[in-house]
Amino acid sequence: MEHKDTIVIGAGLTGLSTAFHLNEKKADFLVLEKDNRPGGVIQTLNDCGFTYEKGPNTGTLSNIETVEMFEKLGNLCTLETAKTEAQKRYILKNGSPHALPSGLISAIQTPLFTFKDKLRILGEPFRKRGNDPDENLADLVKRRMGKSFLDYAIDPFLSGIYAGDPEYLVTQYATPKLYALEQNYGSFVRGSLQKKLKRSAKEKKITRQVFSAKGGLSNFTNALYTRSGKENFLFSVSHIQIQKNKEGFILKIKANNQERLFSCNHLITTTGAYSLPDFLTFISKEKLSPISRLKYAKIISINIGFKQWEGIPLDAFGILIPSKEKRKLLGYLFMSAFLEGRVPSGGALLTVFMGGTKNEKIFNLSDQEIRTLLSEETVPLLRLKKFNPDLFVTNRYAHAIPQYGKDSRERLAAINNLEKEYPGLLLGGNFVGGIGMANRISEGKRLADKVLQK
Repeated sequence: MEHKDTIVIGAGLTGLSTAFHLNEKKADFLVLEKDNRPGGVIQTLNDCGFTYEKGPNTGTLSNIETVEMFEKLGNLCTLETAKTEAQKRYILKNGSPHALPSGLISAIQTPLFTFKDKLRILGEPFRKRGNDPDENLADLVKRRMGKSFLDYAIDPFLSGIYAGDPEYLVTQYATPKLYALEQNYGSFVRGSLQKKLKRSAKEKKITRQVFSAKGGLSNFTNALYTRSGKENFLFSVSHIQIQKNKEGFILKIKANNQERLFSCNHLITTTGAYSLPDFLTFISKEKLSPISRLKYAKIISINIGFKQWEGIPLDAFGILIPSKEKRKLLGYLFMSAFLEGRVPSGGALLTVFMGGTKNEKIFNLSDQEIRTLLSEETVPLLRLKKFNPDLFVTNRYAHAIPQYGKDSRERLAAINNLEKEYPGLLLGGNFVGGIGMANRISEGKRLADKVLQK
């Protein structure tokens, strides 16, 4: 039997971040991954002259852990941020795209919001703070900003992040920073201004810029894999069986069709909530249920490449489509508009999103039906003469994005209780701590720190 102080299950971004921070402190650990490569759903591919992402397309520099990770990776991976000239976002209203306001003046001038709600925006700093910890985002935004702000700002914003329903997502869990602004400062506007004035030198590094890595996000995950020590990873792992004993955990696994036996003091899981009952068999399904029954949005992402672009100028980050518009798409990312080196000269690369919690039936359409639907939507909206892309790749994710609803309180309590009941067990993954890339990076550091502090 081989012994490791810590075993991490999963080499997606959370697992890689955990490994990176453990390796920094020269900890004794091993990462087990079912695929034959690191990165999880993050995967960059090259085809027909296009460089595209099968999974997440970008992240946001929204915490210091992400900023410092890129600094530490140095020449192993080059941070790429979105071009300044293409950072605006369009919102579709009545079939036409309008720029999402970037400040108070543009919010007053935009046709996206009603005159009544523009007045409400001006009065937002003077409105009372809410007192319901389980208030959903729809109720919060209607109360503070107005219905049109919900319909044409928050709804498409949440479609782009969660592919979810603002009436389902609870503010405290889905957007904790927004919740904290109201609770701590009594106002989104006042809180944002005060936080900006009080930023430390370290906090000023948190630019909130959209980021990728030069050449694609696989270069980022491969850099993490290299810096974490390739010898600390085991790929093509299956049939994980785990037992708990007084000293820690016993794991029986298959790797490359060979059975292996490990013991460890600390066990960290970074996989999806739905997968936990498959290998944490020493915990009853009843105890795991508040975690494993977490709702996920089903997503189809489509990579579309044109060697010669003949549509509208792609001068923005993309177009978000509010559910009020009754379209069958969630939105477009204009990848080639804000990142370098993704397309042949004169070409364009788009990523389109479909599905989500409000339109799950789309997930069952065939690839040909998806292509037909996309052609019908894209040709008039982007003013194409015909829909004849040189690259067309469909990616389906049945468990794409966890939905942080009212059950989050029970889920977090269950995680806390299980970690107390089974010392050495740490439950990580996108069911706790946020869904974005920056969230996964900071969650990995949190998990590593908990091991290192013991």
